[in-house]
Amino acid sequence: MKAAVKQWVGFVGGLAFALVANTAALADVVPVVSVKSTIAHLSKKELTDIFLGRTAQLSGGEPVVPIDQDEGVAARDEFYTTFIGKTAAQLRAHWSKIIFTGRGKPPLAVPSGAEARKVVAANPHAIAYIDRSQLDASVKAVRVD
Repeated sequence: MKAAVKQWVGFVGGLAFALVANTAALADVVPVVSVKSTIAHLSKKELTDIFLGRTAQLSGGEPVVPIDQDEGVAARDEFYTTFIGKTAAQLRAHWSKIIFTGRGKPPLAVPSGAEARKVVAANPHAIAYIDRSQLDASVKAVRVD
């Protein structure tokens, strides 16, 4: 009996450690724009519409260009899960349908957060997402309500 309890305690402890380690591995992803951009905050719906190709301009008529990161990048998965409410599989299905029907194309994808930051810094109409630790003076975080 004692051996079974020890095994159970070991299993639960290992599981708890794995959960904490996995949570710590998640990046703190934030949407960003150029410091030259007038965008300071967006609603979750506006952000979703931008990144799902439903709009190319804000409510005031200002154009907006979404910049994505390549599939498989952890920040991409976290961004779409946290802010857009879609898994990687749901996102692929969404874009497959949009492309097949000729209604649009996915955002330009770059290989990393550093590249996304560079593109955004150079274009005041661009919006991307990066790990909060990658923020610098060339971009600013966008508040999402």
